[in-house]
Formats: sequence, C-alpha cells, structure tokens
Amino acid sequence: MIHFIGAGPGAPDLLTVRAQRLIASCPVCMYAGALVPAEVLAHCPAGARTIDTQSLDLERIVAEMEAAHGRGDEVARLHSGDLSIYSAAAEQMRRLDALGIPWDVTPGVPAFAAAAAALGRELTIPEVAQTVILTRYGRRASQMPAGEELASLARHGATLVIHLGAQAIDEIVATLQPHYGAGCPVAVVARASWPDEVVLRGTLADIATSVEEAGIRRTATILVGPALAAEGFRDSHLYSTERVRA
Repeated sequence: MIHFIGAGPGAPDLLTVRAQRLIASCPVCMYAGALVPAEVLAHCPAGARTIDTQSLDLERIVAEMEAAHGRGDEVARLHSGDLSIYSAAAEQMRRLDALGIPWDVTPGVPAFAAAAAALGRELTIPEVAQTVILTRYGRRASQMPAGEELASLARHGATLVIHLGAQAIDEIVATLQPHYGAGCPVAVVARASWPDEVVLRGTLADIATSVEEAGIRRTATILVGPALAAEGFRDSHLYSTERVRA
C-alpha cells in the first residue's frame, strides 16, 4: 500500500495523529525536502528508507514506489499541505492504478488554512463574503483552463486565495484592481506556520511594494477580499438568539 499523506503547511505539530501513525509504521518514506521539515521524518521507524523526491522526476518516484511494493514494503508518501490541491499526486495515483498498486489518502492541514490562522481571520464573513476561491497564478507550469483566468475569477468579488503567485505580484495586482478596487485588503503569508513565517498586510495599492521589499519570491499564499478587514458585520445565524433550536 502507498499512503499519500498530507504533511501540513510546515509546523511539525500540525501533522495529524493518523499521519503520524502511518509514518511510524512504514519502512519507506518519500518526501520533498524543501517543504517537509526534518521533525516530521523523526516519526519514521528506525532503519527506514527515506527518499527526498525534490530532485526526482515522476518516473523515478513511481519506480521507487513500485520497487517498495515488490518488496512488500508500505510507503509513506508525504506531500506538503493537503493532497486535494496542487499536490501533483493525481499523476502518481494514475500510474499506480495502471500498475495495480493500491493506495490511500490521509488529508492534511492546507497552506491556505495556515495562512488564515496566521492572520487571525475567518475567510467567510456574514453578508460580506460567503465564497472562497482557491486558485493559482498561471505564469509558469501548466496553463490555466479556459474560464479560470484570474480576471474571470475576480469578477465574483469573493475571497480569493492565490497560490504560487508571489513572483508575479505586480501582474496580479494589476489584474485584480479593476474588480476589487485599489483599497481592497490583501495579505501575503510566506512559509505559513514555519519558524521564519512572514505576514504582510496591506491593500492592492501597496502590497506589491511590501512583497518586493520583504524579498518574498516563493512559498507564499496571497489572500484578497473585503473579509480580511471586515468590521461591524452582523452575527452569523449559527448562534443567533432568533434561531429555532430543538
């Protein structure tokens, strides 16, 4: 069995109990060294084979999984954050299916949740924002599908969470300003939950300068929308005295 495991955003104590248990039980652990801290690997059993995949291509990664399966070894395949978004796990799973190798998934704390926690902000506020759009900026890697361009998503006015966009912050700001306005609140959280976490707050008018001055180029999450600075909003219906409770 190959266990795909969300290793969380970086802080080793944000690993789930299930993830910790699986890592401790697998004689093989595969991980991306730049994104998974050494403290997480400390859960591996003594003598475990640990493989840093950051310099391996897809075929070599799958070959390691296939070899482990052939030996009868279970594999803890660690991915940063959560497997459900931008994990590059789908192509690995597809190849394992073709090889007849079983796998399962253990979710982890996603980077956007760690970023919101660092900001101390809920991303959905009553009558301000009830939708969160998770996306990435398509300057590099695979192209964005038709209709998912940033300008198209910005038209909704929802809370936007943009991954992999710090290097293109000027372009992102220029795209968003016509839809959100220059005064719209923005936050950039780099390396959320790591000891060297950086949190920048501002507006679309000034955030690009702040990012440039801080030297943030990667491993950052950009959050945009009025929910980031909402004040004086109405209480939610969840705990309202007007709600009928059984």
